[in-house]
Amino acid sequence: MSSTVITVTTQTTTHNPSLPFWPTTAPQHVLRADRAALLIDKSKTVNQLLQIHAALLRRGLEHHPILNFKLQRSYSSLGRLDYSRTLFDRTHDPDVFFWTAIIHGHTFHGLHQQALLLYSLMLTHGVEPNAFTFSSILKACSIEPGRALHSQALKFRFDSDVYVRTALLGVYAKVGDVVSARHLFDTMPDRSLVSLTAMITCYAKHGDVDGARLLFDGLEMRDVVCWNVMIDGYTQHGRPNESLDLFRQMLSAKVRPDEVTILSVLSACGQLGALELGRWLHSYIKSNGILVSVNVGTALVDMYCKCGSLEDAHLVFDRIINKDVVAWNTMIVGYSMHGLSQDALELFSSMCTLGIHPTDITFIGVLSACSHGGLVVEGRAFFHSMKDKYGIEPRIEHYGCMVDLLGRAGFLDEAYELVQNMKIEPDSVIWGALLGACRLHGNITLGENIAEFVFANGLANAGTYILLANIYAAAGNWNGVAKIRTMMKDSGVQKEPGCSSIEVDNMVHEFFAGDMKHPNSKEIYLMLEEMNGWLKAHGYTPQTDIVFQDIGEAEKEKILGVHSEKLATAFGLITTGPGTPIKIIKNLRVCTDCHTVTKLISKITGRKIIVRDRNRFHHFVDGSCSCGGYW
Repeated sequence: MSSTVITVTTQTTTHNPSLPFWPTTAPQHVLRADRAALLIDKSKTVNQLLQIHAALLRRGLEHHPILNFKLQRSYSSLGRLDYSRTLFDRTHDPDVFFWTAIIHGHTFHGLHQQALLLYSLMLTHGVEPNAFTFSSILKACSIEPGRALHSQALKFRFDSDVYVRTALLGVYAKVGDVVSARHLFDTMPDRSLVSLTAMITCYAKHGDVDGARLLFDGLEMRDVVCWNVMIDGYTQHGRPNESLDLFRQMLSAKVRPDEVTILSVLSACGQLGALELGRWLHSYIKSNGILVSVNVGTALVDMYCKCGSLEDAHLVFDRIINKDVVAWNTMIVGYSMHGLSQDALELFSSMCTLGIHPTDITFIGVLSACSHGGLVVEGRAFFHSMKDKYGIEPRIEHYGCMVDLLGRAGFLDEAYELVQNMKIEPDSVIWGALLGACRLHGNITLGENIAEFVFANGLANAGTYILLANIYAAAGNWNGVAKIRTMMKDSGVQKEPGCSSIEVDNMVHEFFAGDMKHPNSKEIYLMLEEMNGWLKAHGYTPQTDIVFQDIGEAEKEKILGVHSEKLATAFGLITTGPGTPIKIIKNLRVCTDCHTVTKLISKITGRKIIVRDRNRFHHFVDGSCSCGGYW
């Protein structure tokens, strides 16, 4: 280190108490270059750096190589890349360390194109990169420049460096090139935790969660990032139970969760509808001093909404400071999925009054609220205002909401016309919404025409077949039902099995239709018999017309009697105390028979029963449902 002496003159009138290391007296204070370097390294704010920089300028030492380098790096890390770039541009004949620092600054701030341009300029100036240059610039690369840099890393013989190879692995992992990523990983002489985490990320992100778990289980040491990648992999790929199991293992291993962990686990709770586990996690956040940022607060709102507790969701929402549009959207969607359409629209109005500009997601929530509430006039107005007032081009999801709204309300011709005039190609979900409306209103002719078009254009999915079969079954057209069954078999299409889950004592129990695998099956089926006795005493008649099989009435009644949500309800009745609410999550739309049965059971038992199906929440209280029969 140079022993250059820096003289800094300060006046008492310019004393800054936020700088504890800065001189506080009027006389001159003499600093060596090593002391100035230490001051730069300790700087926590841009203001502190500016004062040190000013002192260096007064002494003509702004070109001191070490001090200049440290200033550039510190400005960048504190968010003033413009200052850092200005210093760099004024640096005479910068070496590879200066170039690498400025490249790293641009990649760190997401300015990837500029970082790549700087790398090219460095080569143009005849400066050869080092391993740190490659590990920095590769973070800015998509696949094509990444492959080019891979070649250059080979040329400069840095490809075996663990940091360079890990960065290269990350490039291939981002685009799902698992083969190339795995080849790099397998040929690494030394595998760091970072490289292992990058490989696990590659498998989780691209569908091979089990492959990722094999790598994860083979790790001798795991940091919080590694745990997060695996937990989030399970959550993102619809395996929330495994996500929560792994989170419990993480806590047992004494690894402290961070915000990323919390966001993933809250999402898993929401998928499962695991309210009590979600509440425990909320309590864990509070007791362990984890900051409830806007992101965490929004994730809590989302979890509570999906787990059926709007009261908790609203309490959290009200306490979020500086709510962003994502937080508002989450609460609006929450009201919508619970059928509280007017509350959703009032919240939208409040958001706009506060000057928060809605997004396309906002309007998905608003239009869904209109659909669940049958608010046709309001829905039309909101749909047109998207582009006219807010400059938002409708996406496929917005068209889907409108088709659902119009179709449910009986405006089939208008819904069909909207689909035909869409600016984007309608997908299977849009056609499915139309088919569902045809089934609801018994319009067989339109339903057949739509189905014929969907089949001919390769847009059919399992739902398409089921909806058309339901239309035929409701009309007693068993030949039509048989034809659909044959088409499904020939096409290899399988109906998604109905599955209902219920959380009891922090454990989530899953049931399929006719399930006999649960340890309490005997007690569950005894309760089903008792429930059937209650129902018959209250005049219940099974709605066998929704069973699209050409079999006897008795067989149809047996099929209806063991639907998954009925099994879950029976389990809830035998495992929870009188008066305790029962919360059930179902993967498909609740059928009309189960809807009727659940209304009656809520009246007979005096229990509140909350059912979340694929479309929305149903709150059953004293024989009535919050949906008002509109779902």
